[in-house]
Amino acid sequence: MRALLRGGIPFVIMSIIALLLYSQGKFSDAKGTFVASLIALFIGAASVIYNIEHWSLTKQSGVHFMVMVVTIYPILILSGWFTITSVADAFIIFLLFVFVGLILWSALFTLAKIFSW
Repeated sequence: MRALLRGGIPFVIMSIIALLLYSQGKFSDAKGTFVASLIALFIGAASVIYNIEHWSLTKQSGVHFMVMVVTIYPILILSGWFTITSVADAFIIFLLFVFVGLILWSALFTLAKIFSW
């Protein structure tokens, strides 16, 4: 239930915004907003992995990474945000995905330690 709330609320709000943009003829903005809503859905839903207290941080992080690889990475590939003309392009997007993920994980880990989340 927590996963549905964490992922579903931003998804619904952003999807409504995407529909409004679409109805105004702003098709590119609508598509980008909807893609972002899908990303928010999966990130929010997967955040509950870090609430599984009997798992180690390593296991939580590994499972979370795998969930992100099978959800967010394909969304990025299909989003149209990147030019993909070869497997090398898809690999560069994967490296960017990993790099941004590491930066966000490190920042949130640090904030969690500081504020005892």
